[in-house]
Amino acid sequence: MSATSDNGDDLDLPAAEDAASTGAAADSSDLDERLQALPRLLRYAMLVKEGAFHIEERLVAEISELCPSLPQTAHWTTALSADAGLALAAELDKRAVSLDQPVLRSLSDCVRLLCLPLPCSADTFDDYRRVGKALVEAFRKACRDIDEELRCDLEGVTYGWAALPACRDLLSKHVGAAANATTLGPIMAEHRIIAAKAEIRRKLKEAEERRNTEKAEDKATTAEQQTEAAVDTIPEQHLVVARLSPEEMKNVKLKDILGPLKSVINAPLPLVEVPPLQEARNALLFEFPYAIDVIDFALADLVGRSTIRLRPLLIVGEPGGGKSRFARRLGEVLGLHVWRTDASRSDGAVFGGTDRRWYSAEPCHPFLAIAQGKTANVLVLLDELEKAATRSDYGRLWDCMLGFLEPETNCRYPDPALQTNLDLSQVSYIATANSLDPLPSPIRDRFRIVTFPKPTANHLDALLPAVIADLAKERGFDQSWVLPLDGVEREALAKHWPGGSVRLLRRIVEAILRERDVRASRN
Repeated sequence: MSATSDNGDDLDLPAAEDAASTGAAADSSDLDERLQALPRLLRYAMLVKEGAFHIEERLVAEISELCPSLPQTAHWTTALSADAGLALAAELDKRAVSLDQPVLRSLSDCVRLLCLPLPCSADTFDDYRRVGKALVEAFRKACRDIDEELRCDLEGVTYGWAALPACRDLLSKHVGAAANATTLGPIMAEHRIIAAKAEIRRKLKEAEERRNTEKAEDKATTAEQQTEAAVDTIPEQHLVVARLSPEEMKNVKLKDILGPLKSVINAPLPLVEVPPLQEARNALLFEFPYAIDVIDFALADLVGRSTIRLRPLLIVGEPGGGKSRFARRLGEVLGLHVWRTDASRSDGAVFGGTDRRWYSAEPCHPFLAIAQGKTANVLVLLDELEKAATRSDYGRLWDCMLGFLEPETNCRYPDPALQTNLDLSQVSYIATANSLDPLPSPIRDRFRIVTFPKPTANHLDALLPAVIADLAKERGFDQSWVLPLDGVEREALAKHWPGGSVRLLRRIVEAILRERDVRASRN
């Protein structure tokens, strides 16, 4: 009889030479054809997996072919215990050496495969390890020439056996080690399959994200190209205030700053055109009949212009005369977006913009006004300019204003947050002040100064319609719902308002209307 390979298997033995080694012994003729080419140990492992009948009898038949009338064989056949099986396996190992029949080692491994119970003691560890090693070696040889489904089954049995000692809590105590190995292997494979599916999903998601990113980048590139083309061809009566390169637009430090500003960067913004000045004058005269000289002084700056730009204007007058309201209404009547800054609560570091290295970085206030109004010629109202802080810790507002008021510098203002030059040349600035005394001379030199008068008692009838309309608007009423003051109310108003503060006039009229509402509710 010819010897087999060094590991005791019989892969190279032809069926004619050794019927037992090929699995063609008694009761083995019903084996699946796909199993007949496998090494003996793998064949028996698959028989266990498939739940075949009389597996031990088949192995006994093969042993009896080579070692007839072996007492250990008869004992195992009768007892089918682990001890009897291990005794038979040990005898087969001895005969393999003494008779120089390596095939008997293969049979002894099969006996161990079938008889070993669950791993529970160190005494049988060497037996488990031997069978495991033989399974791995046989699987490596067989997996090259078998179909994928059988390869998966054999892999599950092989590595399920190897995992037995570490997975005692997952094993069934009612069956032996081989049956548990055939169950444990698919469980391990299932986790590998789940992990593989998760990895595939992860890679597909990453690929999808890459595609979306590439699409977004392509779209952004197209938009940038369109923006650049639009910037290069600026329509008439438009102005590009801020220009940033595509690289600067992607700067992570500018992400939070650019969010609300993207629509006014690299975009031609419209310039509000001058309305009919006579209509604007009449609208202002209706509300400020006592300030005709100031109205004419302000509007004269627009004569002959197509778009609105007022030279810096400083309105000085006593408190309560309506300076701030006039400045706001002037911008609204002209159709400008008005941005109001309380000078007493502002400083140069805030109004002029904060450097991007600070977490609170933001562009200068004139550019924020432009972003809010979506036009390039907004009106910035600086209320109570004389009350601006005089400390220079964060830069005085007065000093900061100089760069915005000079034509040479406001057309290329270096914004500290965006770190680019802004064209703010079309922004109009109107400031109010109760007194000129605190203002430094550089500020006075750059503003056109006009004194805002206080109304007299003679202006009462002219002021009343505008005051009532304004109060009705604050209440959310239509002006037509508020009746004019009757004779008694008019007389009471004239008695308590001799002229002067419009703020006081509004309070008195508001009190009269409130009293009117109380009387109406009583009746």
